[in-house]
Amino acid sequence: MSSVSAVPAVAAVDRVDLVRFARLLDGTGDAQLKRVFTAAELAEPIAPDTRPAHLAALYAAKRACVKLFAREAALALVDVGDFGFATGSPDGPVIAEPSARAETVLGLHRVARVEIRWRHAAAAVEATASTVPMVTETGWLDRLAFRLVPARRQIVLENLRQVYAQLPEAEILRLAQAHYGHLLRLAAEFLLYPLKSRARKLAMARVEGLDELFAAHARGNGVLVLTGHFGNFEVATAAALAQFPEGRGRFHFLARPFRPAWFNAWVTRRLNEAGFGVLPKNGSLEWVFERLAAGDIVVFPFDQHAGPKLGIRVPFFGRPAGTFRALALVAKATGAPVVPGACWREPDGRHVLRFEPALEYLEDPDQTAEVRRNTRAYNAVLERLIVRHPEQWFWVHRRWKDRRHDRRHSRRRRMQE
Repeated sequence: MSSVSAVPAVAAVDRVDLVRFARLLDGTGDAQLKRVFTAAELAEPIAPDTRPAHLAALYAAKRACVKLFAREAALALVDVGDFGFATGSPDGPVIAEPSARAETVLGLHRVARVEIRWRHAAAAVEATASTVPMVTETGWLDRLAFRLVPARRQIVLENLRQVYAQLPEAEILRLAQAHYGHLLRLAAEFLLYPLKSRARKLAMARVEGLDELFAAHARGNGVLVLTGHFGNFEVATAAALAQFPEGRGRFHFLARPFRPAWFNAWVTRRLNEAGFGVLPKNGSLEWVFERLAAGDIVVFPFDQHAGPKLGIRVPFFGRPAGTFRALALVAKATGAPVVPGACWREPDGRHVLRFEPALEYLEDPDQTAEVRRNTRAYNAVLERLIVRHPEQWFWVHRRWKDRRHDRRHSRRRRMQE
């Protein structure tokens, strides 16, 4: 098992003059301070005479964190307000607490965490931010699967290079190998799951954030679950649902039919037996409205390509991608909250299904702009979920199809009609 990171650790330093910072602090209003410091940081019980030095230390740490990601900072993808610190006193090492968008940036650099250490002098404070890289574990099974299963290997590598352009090729290869190992485990779990006892099924998964799902459901408009092809969603959700029998028949997957037809029938039967409904993804909005009106939960996989008939092109990992507009339209029309959900496999083989707080719907006077803003926000959530466990996302998809592909597909569809 490879347990050494292929990503190098990096460090950045920032120094803040205490006298100058104290003067700036005197002339800075609360609104401006809240753009830099979290509410918890500003509310820390610090003696008034030491508060300027305390905030100066935090400010130096935030700037050092931003320096680690200079490209993203230049693109306004991250700034000093995206890093927080839970400290009694700034005497390090302390782990930086990233915002949602900073979490995505860290994941794209394969950074597990950022550690802060301070050096104090009479006239200044110096903060050093150091990255601790993630380790992509790969074993002989992962490497063998990658070597012996050539299907879509080039697509997987191209997609990984597209998303992780800043990583060394050795890490790209490790992620690809780990992904093929994941696919092999996924297939084995899918085949063996029906043979397991109820007790074994219950032990296979745990659910986190169920209170977030219940809170969203309590609004009375049903729930839309924003998700993608993460982990082993069928096993994780079925095992989790076995723990909550009251949910049987209330969850519905929105899915494209699998090919060939016999495989689609088999998968659909498996999901139905587990207590899930299956709604066809194309032409199924009426069914979605019916299920939401009944107070049910519709699971919406949002990470596949959508052509111009059903989608709009919005950024996904920095590159335009055809993305379904239906989720934003349905959320607007029904008032159903959108709850992000994802699952992954732990190193011990158990699965975790996690629900996050419902997303705020973004209003805009321009309806087209409103759909675009919310659709982009949904993609941003998926980006953050993917980089947490990238080897367990479905990299075999052609997610970034260009307009030429869409035109060819439209011509073929018209000819078939």
